[in-house]
Formats: sequence, structure tokens, C-alpha cells
Amino acid sequence: MATSPERVGSPLTHYTSLLEEIVGCGDMVLLDTVSIETVVDNLRQRYSSDGIYTYIGKVVVSVNPYKKMTIYTAENIFEYRSRNMFELPPHIFAIADDSYRSMKDRRSNQCIIISGESGAGKTEASKLVMQYVAGVTSNTAEVERVKEQLLLSNPVLEAFGNAKTVRNDNSSRFGKYMDIEFNYEGDPLGGVITNYLLEKTRVVYQAVGERNFHIFYQLLNGASTDVLEMLNLKSDFAQYNYVNQSGCNQALTINDGKDFTQTLKAMDILGFTPNEVSGVLELLSGILNLGNFRFSGYSLPNGTDACTLMETDTNVCYSCDMFGVSVASFKQALTHRRVETAKDCVTKPLSESEAIHARDALAKAIYSRLFSWLIERLNKSIEARATSKKVSMGVLDIYGFEIFRDNSFEQFIINYCNEKLQQVFIELVLHQEQEEYIREGIEWVQISYFDNGIICQLIEHPSEGVLSLLDEECLRPGNATDLTYLDKISHKHKEHGHFHCRQTRSLRSDHTIPENSFRLVHYAGRVLYKVDGFLDKNKDLLYKDLSFLMHSSERQLLKALFPEGNPVYSSDNPTVKRSYTAASQFKSSVSELVSNLMEKSPNYIRCIKPNATQKPHSFDSDLVEHQVRYLGLMENIQVRRAGFAFKQFYEEFLVRYKMLSKDTWPVWKASARGGTRKILQACRKVEECEFGRTKIFIRDPKTVFLLEDKRKRLLHIIATIIQKIFRGYIQRKKYLQIRNAQVCIARHWKGYQVRKDYLQVREAAIVLQKHWRGKMARTELWRMKCAVKGPWAVGVIIRYWRGYKVRKHYGAILKRKTLNYQKAAAEMIIRLFKAYLNYRFLVFIRDHLPTPSPIDKRWPRVPAKFKDTSKILRIIHHRWRCQQLTSSCGTTTAPTPGGRPG
Repeated sequence: MATSPERVGSPLTHYTSLLEEIVGCGDMVLLDTVSIETVVDNLRQRYSSDGIYTYIGKVVVSVNPYKKMTIYTAENIFEYRSRNMFELPPHIFAIADDSYRSMKDRRSNQCIIISGESGAGKTEASKLVMQYVAGVTSNTAEVERVKEQLLLSNPVLEAFGNAKTVRNDNSSRFGKYMDIEFNYEGDPLGGVITNYLLEKTRVVYQAVGERNFHIFYQLLNGASTDVLEMLNLKSDFAQYNYVNQSGCNQALTINDGKDFTQTLKAMDILGFTPNEVSGVLELLSGILNLGNFRFSGYSLPNGTDACTLMETDTNVCYSCDMFGVSVASFKQALTHRRVETAKDCVTKPLSESEAIHARDALAKAIYSRLFSWLIERLNKSIEARATSKKVSMGVLDIYGFEIFRDNSFEQFIINYCNEKLQQVFIELVLHQEQEEYIREGIEWVQISYFDNGIICQLIEHPSEGVLSLLDEECLRPGNATDLTYLDKISHKHKEHGHFHCRQTRSLRSDHTIPENSFRLVHYAGRVLYKVDGFLDKNKDLLYKDLSFLMHSSERQLLKALFPEGNPVYSSDNPTVKRSYTAASQFKSSVSELVSNLMEKSPNYIRCIKPNATQKPHSFDSDLVEHQVRYLGLMENIQVRRAGFAFKQFYEEFLVRYKMLSKDTWPVWKASARGGTRKILQACRKVEECEFGRTKIFIRDPKTVFLLEDKRKRLLHIIATIIQKIFRGYIQRKKYLQIRNAQVCIARHWKGYQVRKDYLQVREAAIVLQKHWRGKMARTELWRMKCAVKGPWAVGVIIRYWRGYKVRKHYGAILKRKTLNYQKAAAEMIIRLFKAYLNYRFLVFIRDHLPTPSPIDKRWPRVPAKFKDTSKILRIIHHRWRCQQLTSSCGTTTAPTPGGRPG
């Protein structure tokens, strides 16, 4: 349009942000003063009014409410759909929408990283993101199928991968990264799930107040009596060692029976066959019965410790039945071990403790491999079927930072993963932002923040890292123990600032570090790790005898879980002999995860646990302060405040806001930077912005809100003008269509009328011509007839007259002969009547003749006048019948002398 909309150059004088109308400060970048106290107090104020979400720029801070909220309905999804992130109160749907629109509109791969302590609400946050994506996509049958399968993968994963801990009733005991793939229209095509480090130790051991994985309790609580009997199980938790050792079998917020039904339903919809489901349940039953195996130790004559499996225990038969192996083979594999040497193979008995370790190792191996199989099976169900170009949005839900009273190998690995994720956060959010300011030539105050790269290097250094030394100690020959490993890492890192041990010179008298422990100073705080079990858990060994036995199982699922148990496969595949430690596998997985995240545009949800009791309306300021510190929220706020809340390329800024200045509307032909300056001058906001080399930087978010609000109002004016012109165009087009139609109709109507009149005149002319020509023809015909038939008529008249004269003369003669004629006529009539009677007699005889059979004596009755004639005819007819009969028989009777047939 050539004209500018009304008030296009006028400044916006009255503006109120939605973030100013809510309790506390919705975006902590806008806090008057920034300190740990003000941040915690702001979170407390918002939490007390059910404001569980708060922004730090585009980072969402989520405080777990520990109660059901009514802000996740379909109406809420519609409210936040395609809206600016700061237009509405803070919500997890806002960041989900921002990530989804960035992926759809810019074709940019996205990821949402959800982090926080165990019990902070990470799993629920990931499900809410999935719920939003499902709510904003289309509703075609295929898309609905994909959405249903993506959503139903959660119940299955939670059943097999989540458990109750002292901090959370539904704690994820594995890391999950789901990549959802979309087409160019923004509809989901499928997904890929990647799992990281299932806490399989929980299968055989649970701390006080904790539970095993949910699926065991769901099975014992939710399965019918017939199913339990088929699986050799009972619904009494106290009978199974793997689920009764912690003294906790129930969770207040969990209904195991209902969840079991939901799990089975989800597996059915996801395409699990009945055989696969029954196979999974059989393995779960086998694991529960396996935990009840009891061993009796004794000493051999040579002093070697040995043991035997107590055969009176019915659990042995039950477990063998579920695993599809023989009792004798199972007993041999659990109480003995084959040791292969260069020249021989020796069978070595196991002590009671070694047999228990082998039993637990088998239970952990079966469950962990079953879980990996479930992940692969889910991926087959939800994989994208379309081969078109795709974009993806990943959702990472992984264990939170853990600091327990007793921290072991599992906590060390989990905290290492969180260190790597914090490094990603620092790299993508803090470090890159500061580097961008420098690259754009923007002057600002450098913010110092803790870079945890030194801790990551301490743990993962390829030759001297804590993990590398652990692998080295596991693989070296000789008597390697947990304490020798502790000595090695203490000697190597005793002077490191983030590694504390008793060998550290300044800590030799520090009795808070036991002899079997070391302490790492993580970004989230100091954590004391006990090395007991580090080597065994890292080796993660399963005796080959048990692998061979499991591969020989009659159960196809269990057989497939142990491919290394196939002797042919083991001998032909040298990689089977290579032992990968748990640490090296996890380190490789985390490295792949970080590489994947670095290739995508990150979005962050930082989850905070308000209290340790999981109660609503309870806010522990000290606990929250600790989480605010180690999540790096303070540094994030400081960088945002010292930097700029909004940045955008000049070209994009000009396209979006060019209607705010009459100089740039509708077309700006100069440089994009000059156009951006014109727009800000029209809004009187130049002094609040910095002009970089390629981008405009706006410090105060209120300026962005002002621009968006003014643009929104002007868009209504522009839309009105567009509507006016478009409606005029439509009406003109409609008028021309009607006018052309009227002309066309008039033309055809006039033609019709003219043709009609012409046809009437033509028909009338034809009628007149017909009648006139008829009259002329009749006149001519009369003339011709008169000329031709005159003489003929005279001749006819003469003939008729002469005939009349003759008949008149003849009549007179007839009168004289009448009497003679009457007599002759009477005789003739009598003669004719007699002939008629004779004719009727003969016809009657003909129509009533008897059958051709000579023995048929019937004959029609006749009047007395014709009796003689009838007799003669009867004799002739009889002879004729006889002659016909003899002719048909092939003989001929000689005629009588009188000439008649004999």
C-alpha cells in the first residue's frame, strides 16, 4: 500500500506488561536487585500464589507444586498457541510453543533440556511438553495414531524405568531422550527414544523407604489370580526378597493395580503381540523367584569354599520354569564357574557369597537387557514411516543431581552426566551469548561465572581421568580392589582443587573423609563418594556359564537377550570377547548426547523441588537456595541483565516492525540497519538499544513488549485496510461477474426473442403460402377436371339413361312371367335344401368317426333318413381301418374280385 496506516508514527505512551500484573516478578531479569535472597523470595511469593513457573529470559524455572493443577487443559493449550512467549503469564506451554514454532517456521531442529534434582518434576514436565505438542498438531487419522503411540510410550517406560525413592514417588531411574520427528506441516511423523544408564542395581537392592521398579508391584497388585498362578506368583510382597527388603511396598500417590492395566493397554496399542507380553511377564516372574534362591556354603577337602543351591526351595522350580531351563543346569551355572586358560578349561566351585553375587548379576542382566529390548521395540512402533524431509524436537528427561548420605558408583555416574549437561548450558547459554556480544562489537561488562569444564576434564580425561583410571584398574592383572583404585586416583589428583582425599596435604586431618572415600567439588556442591563396589559395578560381569544357559532357554525372548551365549557367535565374533565397562559405555553415550544437543537450538526448563517432604504449599528456602545456586540461575540472570534481553538480525527486525514508521512502510529500499534505526526513532527508543554489526540489541524487555503491542494494534489497522481493499476487489469482481452475466443473458434473450418472432412470421408466411397455393391448385384442378371429364360425364349419363329405359321395358316383360318363375324357384329351393342336409350329414359323420382301431365298435347316431347310408359308410370305414392296420404290419391283402378290399 502506498499510504501509511493511521498513527503509524506516533509513540506508544501507555504500556503495561502482563509480567507486571502477576504476583512477584514473572521474569527475574526484571528484578530491581539481583541476589540469591531476592531470587528465592520471588520464587516463594509466586509459589504461594500457585505461580509455579517463572522466566529468566527464555529459560523456564518450574517449582514442583506436589498437587494437581488446572492450568493444563485444552483451553490453556489454545491460549498459548502461536503467542509471543511474554504475552501471557509464565507457563511451560509457552516454551513448548516457542520451540515448536521455531522448528516449524524456521526449519530449525530444537531440543528441550529438562534438568533438576530428583523429585523436582522433570518427568511431569516432559509429559506436559508432549501433551502440548499433541494438542497443537492436526487431527488426521495418521497424525492421531502417531500422537497416541508417542504419548502411550510414557506409561510403559515409567512402569519399567521408574521407581519410588525417598525423594520422589515416581523417580526416573534412567535417562531418556526422545527425538520427535515432524514433517514440513508441523505434524509428528514418529520418534526415537534413547535411554541412558538404567539403575539396574535397584533390581536386587533398595534402600530403606524405597521400592523396586514399578512393574514388579504392578504385576503383584494388578494381575488377576489366574495370571499370577500361571506365572507361579502370589500377591504377597513379603514372599519375594527383591521387593520386600526395604520395608516399603506402597506409594501414596501411585495406584499399582490401575497402572498395570494402563501398562498392558499401552503395550497392546503400541503393537506388542500377546506372546511378547507374556514373555515379558514370564521374565519378571523369573526374576522375582530368582531373588529367593538360597545357597548353603561348605568347604571342600582342599579348603576351597563351595556352595550348593537348596533344592527344597520351590522358587528354584518356578524360576527355571519361567526361564525355560532345567533345574540341574541352573544349579550348576549358579554354583560353579568355568575358567578358561590357554590350554584347558577348569570348572571352579563358587562360594556362597560368589553364588549370591552371580544370582544378583543374572537378575540385573536380564532386567537391563529386557529394558533395552523394550526401548528397541517401542522405537519400531513409533518410528517415522514417511521418508520425506524431517525436522525434530528432542525432549531430554534425565536424572537430576544426587547427593545422598551414602553415594556410590551410580551417584558418581549420574552426577557426571549432570556436569556434562551443565557444561552444555554454560557453552550454549552463557559462553556463546558473551562471545556474540564481542563478535557484534557491543560494549558490555564481562560477567564472571563458574565454568565446570575443569570438573568434566577431571572425570573424563582419556588417560588421567577418574573414569579412565577406573577402567584401567578393572582391566589390570593382579589383585585389584576398590582401595587400590582409591590409592591410584588419590595419588594422581591429590593436588587437584576439585578432588579431596585423605592424601591431600591440607586434608590429612579431615575426618569427614573416610578411608574408603573421596570427595568431588561439583558445580552443585561437594559430594562424598564411597569406593566400595566401584570395580564390580564398573566391570558389570556376568559369568559365561550363565550367558550360555540363558541362550539355551526355550523362551525365545530370553534367548534373544543373550546373543553372546551362542558358542558359534562367540567364537566367530571377536568383539564379544572384548569387555566394555559400564563407565566407558556411559561416557560414550553421554558424549553422543552432548554432540546431539549441540547441533540443536536448546530450550531449558530448570526444575526446582520446594521441599523434601513432597507436600504442597511448603517452601524450604534453604533447599531452594541450594538448587538455585547449583543450577546456575544466578549467573543466568546476571548475564541477561548485563547483556540484552532481545536480539535479532536487522533484516528480520525490519520485516517484522516496518509498519511502525511511515518512512519504512510499506517498502524500505535502503540498508536494513538504517531502516531499523528509523523504526526505533519513530518509537523514541533508540537510546535503549545497541546496534551491532548484523543485529539490533535491545536491553529492556519492556521495549520489546512495547514494539509488539504497537505492532499488534497497527496490524489491526493494516488488516482493516487490507480487508477494505480486498473486499472492494471482491465486490468489483462480483459486480463484473454479474454485469457480464447480465449482458450475456440479455444477449441470449434478445436473440431468443428475435428468433422466436422470425419463426412465427416464417410459420405464418408458410401457412399463408400453403393455403393460397392450395386454393390455386384446387382451382386449376377443377378447371382441368371440367376440361377432361365433361365428355366422359355426357357418355355416362347417356349410358345410365339407356339402361334405365331397357330396365323399364324388361320389367314389364317380367311381370308377365312372374308366376312361372315362382314355381321354378320353389323346386330349386327344395333341391338345394336337400343337398344341404346331405352335406351336413357327411360333415357330422366326418367329425365323429371312431378311432382307427378295428376293434372300436362305436359309430355316431344319425337320423332315420340316413340309416342306410350310415350302414354303408360304417362298413367302408371299418374296411379302411383294417387295411391301414395290415399296411402298417407289412402285409397286403389281395383285393376281392369286386375290386373292394377284403
